[in-house]
Amino acid sequence: MDGAVKNLAPNLAHPFGTDNFGRDILSRVMSGAKTTFFVAVSTVAIGAMAGTFIGALTGYYGGILDEILMRINDGLTSFPSILLALVFVSIIGPGKYNVIFALGIIFIPSFARVVRSEYISFKQMDFVKNARLMGAGNFRIMFVHILPNTKLILLSSVTIGFNNAVLAEAGMSYLQLGVQPPDASLGRMLSEAQTYLFNAPWYALAPGLMIVLTVLGFSLINERM
Repeated sequence: MDGAVKNLAPNLAHPFGTDNFGRDILSRVMSGAKTTFFVAVSTVAIGAMAGTFIGALTGYYGGILDEILMRINDGLTSFPSILLALVFVSIIGPGKYNVIFALGIIFIPSFARVVRSEYISFKQMDFVKNARLMGAGNFRIMFVHILPNTKLILLSSVTIGFNNAVLAEAGMSYLQLGVQPPDASLGRMLSEAQTYLFNAPWYALAPGLMIVLTVLGFSLINERM
């Protein structure tokens, strides 16, 4: 930090300018992006792994297990995910790992529903019946024979989930319920920049642009899949 160079406009030494403490905004954006990506990847990993396991069980076995877990699933999805995440974080407290935990739990139902529908379709196919005739156990059929066939829909769900996690983390950090100092976060940078929106508009431009480009990039990847 250098108070002598605070709120400098973009220049050769500081391509995105400096903030109100004289910190280089480009460096902070890179650090904030790293934090945001870590939160998003961790969130999607939790949601995808737990959701895939639950979706596989309910889709393959059906019955009372399917009814119970899907009713819980419906209950969670009946509320906006960001609202539930904010409620969780307000209870357990802000912080990077608490945000990951809250968002990870919220993301489970969407993955579970997608995987469940795939398993309901695949379990009636001939390759599953043949595997069963050859003596394959249920868990082997579920995770060796059926799961690889869901990879395309899972990858698509992961890219969508990553975008949602980036936006959710940015929103929670903007409300100062997400990542806390000294860790940098794109959402928190936007929150800090709003005070200087007219005096130093470049302060908000860089983190906002990073969020937009990230979401747009992964949306384009999803369309190509």
